[in-house]
Amino acid sequence: MGVFVSTDDPGPAGHEQVAFCQDRQSGLKAIIGIYSTALGPALGGTRFYPYASEEAALADVLDLSRGMAYKNALAGLDLGGGKAVIWGDPDQVKSEALLRAYGRFVQSLGGRYYTACDVGTYVADMDVIARETRYVTGRSVEHGGAGDSSVLTAWGVFQGMRAAAEHVWGSPGLRGRRVGVAGLGKVGRHLTGHLVDDGAEVVATDVDPRALEWARTNHPGVALVADTAALVAADIDVYAPCALGGALNDDTVPALRARVVAGAANNQLAHPGIEKLLADRGILYAPDYVVNAGGVIQVADEIEGFNFDRAKLRATRIFDTTRQILRLADEEGVPPAVAADRLAERRMADVGRLRAIHLG
Repeated sequence: MGVFVSTDDPGPAGHEQVAFCQDRQSGLKAIIGIYSTALGPALGGTRFYPYASEEAALADVLDLSRGMAYKNALAGLDLGGGKAVIWGDPDQVKSEALLRAYGRFVQSLGGRYYTACDVGTYVADMDVIARETRYVTGRSVEHGGAGDSSVLTAWGVFQGMRAAAEHVWGSPGLRGRRVGVAGLGKVGRHLTGHLVDDGAEVVATDVDPRALEWARTNHPGVALVADTAALVAADIDVYAPCALGGALNDDTVPALRARVVAGAANNQLAHPGIEKLLADRGILYAPDYVVNAGGVIQVADEIEGFNFDRAKLRATRIFDTTRQILRLADEEGVPPAVAADRLAERRMADVGRLRAIHLG
């Protein structure tokens, strides 16, 4: 059964609801975090990961769900922010019974939370979860869904990177720029393709030998380095973290040689204050939840009946949103991450208050 915990703080720092979900027979242990429904039902993916402890899983879901609220607000969606984590190794414990049990917990929230893919979960998993709940996006094309959301996630990151390049170098083109991609997973692969097509020189790394082999086969011109530390210290213009969070920390930022950071990973800032450290070093950070919103735009489009061209047009506007935030940061004399937070909080407050108008 689920245990539901509501915070006493309704403000921007507090979550509306946290649900702990367990089904002993299937081995399901999951946590669903709903940060805000001010703009609409909370939407965010399900991460399936072997956390070291329940405390680590809880910390991740709280951070990720808050980030989704800000991401959805800045993407112009009428959706709030939520996220879920399933605690365990997906290669060992993922099963039909586990996914369907999880789907029943999602259904029990009555539409307050829509789920989708994330690290460790895939389109096929969403189809299984959907056998128990209708509050699922990121489904297969065969079931009326959008398919792989990494397609527009990468497209949006590319647009945000172009806006950051324009801000720093005066032109949005990446031809001749050296871009370091950390992580050649679902999103990193698509992003690499966009960069190569645009004429950028790509340097990349990944912990999975299969991902490195993919790069050698599909993009033999991509230079591969041993690890993220080597990539960070490389002579690159743009750094694109595309794996797990915390990529920008007290060790990586001082070593970073890039002028721009724009990547797909969530929660790239390891702790508060990193955004100022980046600014002090003259490194322009395009906030992760701004530039990686293409995926949530794609899966959100399913709710009204998926149309790829419409979703791609919305994801292309990430260029304009990133440009607006970078301009606002300059005007207000704050790091871009602070400017993005302010803009998201403004929309959540301005639009969210309209729910107080009684419709009868």
